[in-house]
Amino acid sequence: MAKFRKKPVVIEAVRYPGIRIDNTDEVLAFEDWFKSAGGIGRYVGQNFHIKTLEDGPEGEAKHVASPGDWVIKGVAGEFYPCKPDIFEATYEPAP
Repeated sequence: MAKFRKKPVVIEAVRYPGIRIDNTDEVLAFEDWFKSAGGIGRYVGQNFHIKTLEDGPEGEAKHVASPGDWVIKGVAGEFYPCKPDIFEATYEPAP
């Protein structure tokens, strides 16, 4: 089997804070970034459902961010959640 290395690309990402009484500013900052970057999503309880072309026939979300997850805008403009440990192992700050 052949091996491949991920190309070095720069992505945009923001951590989804979840909704609490004391973090309105964090949630608004998350929403501002997500909407201005072209994303469509909705809150379902503490989770954030990201609309994608892969959503099921009944509109159920295939990409769901839980509080603390990173939401990434990929190289093709797509959005997807990433667990904190995977994000930390895969990405580092870009200059």
